[in-house]
Amino acid sequence: MAPAGGTAVQDHVALAEIELCGELIIAASAAEDRLSLESIDEVLRVAEERESR
Repeated sequence: MAPAGGTAVQDHVALAEIELCGELIIAASAAEDRLSLESIDEVLRVAEERESR
């Protein structure tokens, strides 16, 4: 339940994880077969994360 007064605390890391899980679920449901590890990495943007470090 949100505190009275309308202030909501947002956990940006949790929100990002939820978004990535949603994208992974969408990709898995659209696939005809199991997703390969490479496909999962692409959906989760693993390569982009490695390049930004």
